[in-house]
Amino acid sequence: MEKRGREGILMPEETAYDRPAVLEYAKKWAFKRNPAYYDFENLGGDCTNFASQCIYAGSRVMNFTPVYGWYYTSNSNRSASWSGVSYLYRFLTTNKGAGPYAEETSGNGVLPGDILQLGDENGRFYHSPVIIGVTPDEIYVAAHTFDAYMRPLSTYFYANIRFLHILGVRKYG
Repeated sequence: MEKRGREGILMPEETAYDRPAVLEYAKKWAFKRNPAYYDFENLGGDCTNFASQCIYAGSRVMNFTPVYGWYYTSNSNRSASWSGVSYLYRFLTTNKGAGPYAEETSGNGVLPGDILQLGDENGRFYHSPVIIGVTPDEIYVAAHTFDAYMRPLSTYFYANIRFLHILGVRKYG
């Protein structure tokens, strides 16, 4: 059912983020490539592309807003946020329209299906693993570029880290 705001503007509906679907997708594709998506391995890395695929498995909604959206239809028709680390962060933390949205949190505030991003000492973030397991002592991730599944976060070397907790998904009726 379509919802409209005071000025008659179509309003998005909230829907749940399907974390089990994210984990299933990550497990299936962590060590291989889904042929529906371009492999960016030789173009700077495939980690954020893989993270976006996992997020899409849990949201099933893209945001086709030019420039600032989050979408993929082909290698030549995709948003920067689909495959760029900082662009994905910006989209998830500022998205008010269709698609998934997130907040930055601490390591204690994440769940399987969330994203973390690793950065250097200059504040440049360069890697976007998908969180697939959380225990009191460890966070486990799946990733592309350096393909991994159930890799402990403690085995990575990084100077900075940020955690993105996906709060939900908005879609238009």
